[in-house]
Amino acid sequence: MIKQYLSVIALLVCAAVSAEEQSHADSLTAAQRDSIAAHYLGRVVSEGEAEECNLPPVMTVGQGGLTPGETIYAFDNPERRGKQPWMAAAEAFGINMLVLGFDRYALDAEFARVTFSTMRHNVKTGFVWDNDQFSTNLFAHPYHGGLYFNAARSNGMNFWESVPYAFCGSLMWETLCETEPPAINDLIATTVGGVCIGEVTSRISDLIYDDRQRGFGRFAREFLGALVCPVKALNRIVSGDAWRVRTSYYKYHDYERLPVSLNLSAGYRYLADDNAMFRGESNPYVNVNLTYGDPFDESTNKPYDYFTADITFGLSSNQPLISGVHLLGQLWSAPVYTGNDMQAEFGLFQHFNYYDSQPVKDGTSMVRFRISEAASVGPGVIYKFPQIGNLTRLEQRVFISGILLGGSLSDYYNVIDRDYNMGSGYSAKATTIMEFGRYGRFTFGADYYRIYTWKGYEGKDLDTVDPLYLNAQGDKGNAQLLVLTPGLHLSVNDKLGIDVSASYYLRDTHYKYYDDVSANTFTAQIGLAWKMF
Repeated sequence: MIKQYLSVIALLVCAAVSAEEQSHADSLTAAQRDSIAAHYLGRVVSEGEAEECNLPPVMTVGQGGLTPGETIYAFDNPERRGKQPWMAAAEAFGINMLVLGFDRYALDAEFARVTFSTMRHNVKTGFVWDNDQFSTNLFAHPYHGGLYFNAARSNGMNFWESVPYAFCGSLMWETLCETEPPAINDLIATTVGGVCIGEVTSRISDLIYDDRQRGFGRFAREFLGALVCPVKALNRIVSGDAWRVRTSYYKYHDYERLPVSLNLSAGYRYLADDNAMFRGESNPYVNVNLTYGDPFDESTNKPYDYFTADITFGLSSNQPLISGVHLLGQLWSAPVYTGNDMQAEFGLFQHFNYYDSQPVKDGTSMVRFRISEAASVGPGVIYKFPQIGNLTRLEQRVFISGILLGGSLSDYYNVIDRDYNMGSGYSAKATTIMEFGRYGRFTFGADYYRIYTWKGYEGKDLDTVDPLYLNAQGDKGNAQLLVLTPGLHLSVNDKLGIDVSASYYLRDTHYKYYDDVSANTFTAQIGLAWKMF
């Protein structure tokens, strides 16, 4: 081990005094060279074995204005290594006050007319299952939790240290910032789902920022970063980082250590009405697909050093703007097999899945599908098989997870804004990826969800019970949901391609007090895909 470290130091020193940079190296003192070597030795110690650590390029005097000991990476900046837990708490508190003020004075919402009396009442009453609409409970609340989480992340907290901020921010909102009784489902979705969305948005924003930029390019990056992660953008404005131009510590992501693949596609999507081939609705869509990190790289094993994100936007007034959000984050992993050009990685993964639709225009009044996996964690295995002929990449991914909170369509429950059942259960997912070099890629995914609704409303008089205090998950029973998704990418060149895919939805819901219902439908989409990097 020591010999490996010494070898790294020697290599770095040799690089620093290479012929290309000899004129600069000659001016370095021994202390300066030691400082540069010590920096990268620290990186090696923190990252693991030298041969497993992808270090950034060595920078010396004269290279981009860097002085000895400086790098291009913001996370090496000594000024950024401090933690500000009280500032993070103040920002989480401020988020709630800002949202409450907007609801109260801009929207004049009745639930925002909070008093000390309503606060005491909420604490005394305790938690119930609420009746907010699907998008509010199972997407908006997790997004809100991501803001609390990023209040901590953008103030120096690590992943695990930021989790309590999502929980406490949600607890404060539920008990003190609404006149309605606090909701147990909101607390779960905001905390657990918020952690997932918060970490993903935090890391994506780091891909955007570059403190070297000036002018419109800099403005565009700051604006886009604010859309992705508003809390981090606010902190950049407060600290002055939003406009400060740097010649060192200007990059926020190391692509050598954590490779990124980003693909954008746009086209038309067909939503079938009740599984009808020629009775449905076609609408434009935009899809963002991101793969972050390498699941087989053992030197990068912090939470979310590897994650995938697949988000689909529907550009139609008749369908939800966000029709699909699929996030998978690696919390921990370890190799289980390496050899014969095959690798197998076992890990613990967090899942967030959200499918939403509305009734087809000029079709039946039935909602075609709604599925949610807002809070879910479980084990998984990723296999990489050897290259065979033109098959340049073959991967198989298998995941099993416990669902703490999920949701599915209801055929009977309809209270206030609720037309779906909530509950807990489990899911199983399998994905096959086959790449054929420059020709394209084929994928096939099979996602199975089993959600149990434990607390029903049966036996209660819905005409006399205040719906705010009904306290029901929905129709007592369980739902089986299967989503099959084949996809084909045909490459035109290194950047441009054609995406063709479909999704088949099968639902089988067993009700304890009502007739069982089985339903299925499908979507199909075709579009142009652009590989950003």
